[in-house]
Amino acid sequence: MNLPVETIALTKRYGPAAAVAELNLSVHAGEVYGFLGPNGAGKTTTLRMLLGLIRPTSGQVRLFGAEPGSASLARVGALIEGPAFYPYLSGRANLRILADHAGVHRTRVEDVLDVVTLTDRAKDKYSTYSLGMKQRLGLAAALLKDPELVVLDEPTNGLDPAGMADMRVTLRKLAADGCTVLLSSHLLTEVEQICDRVGVLDRGRLVAETTVPDLRAGGALRVVAGPLEQAREHLDRLLGADRVHADGAALELDVDPAEAGRINAGLVAAGLDVTELRWHEPDLEQTFLALTGGTPDAA
Repeated sequence: MNLPVETIALTKRYGPAAAVAELNLSVHAGEVYGFLGPNGAGKTTTLRMLLGLIRPTSGQVRLFGAEPGSASLARVGALIEGPAFYPYLSGRANLRILADHAGVHRTRVEDVLDVVTLTDRAKDKYSTYSLGMKQRLGLAAALLKDPELVVLDEPTNGLDPAGMADMRVTLRKLAADGCTVLLSSHLLTEVEQICDRVGVLDRGRLVAETTVPDLRAGGALRVVAGPLEQAREHLDRLLGADRVHADGAALELDVDPAEAGRINAGLVAAGLDVTELRWHEPDLEQTFLALTGGTPDAA
């Protein structure tokens, strides 16, 4: 089966600098795929190549098994680098113009306005819209053709917390209805809450492609017990010193979570005062910074 999105050694150079380098990306049907990376990592350049807006220097792009062209792009809706509309027309009028241009029946306009919850403001001029409303109208425009694949560049930009929550619900519903969603973001919390899989881009290179749980795989059992030095000596004997690590006033243990009960019982039996014992997952932000060289604002 042809994937909605596949790239093979995709590369884009501007002079000697590679904005995107040897990128092998795969997006599966019906999933929400998060394209994650710091600003300037090459996310937008990649999305523009996927949509045929710029030519790659080398490598291949496949949309539903074909190169970007009229047939494959007819199955795609996109919002790249912010929406652009006529400021003096209403939201509804703007969408009707786009529907006419795309050969879509105007009844579809009301459907997409409802999807992005803009029906109540559809008669207002675009110039009066907030940044979040403009973003939602851009999503509505991307949905006009009832696409099989939606490509979105920073779709939650400008949205307040309630708007971000609404956007998450909308995108998850699209995926549940069979639409594939590819979105770029530098917001880790958004990606964590909405995406099935993520690709992490750094300096134009894909450094990870996995699920969010796998990205956060690992962890340690965090213990706070006193006296601390006696607790460490006990745990060194119980587990081996190589599995016990100091973290300030706490100890982090390289153990299976199922061992927590045995460890707690042993500490209490040794007369130690246990004030904290919990499983500590890796921080997603720290994982992200480790993958991208610790440069969240790379150019």
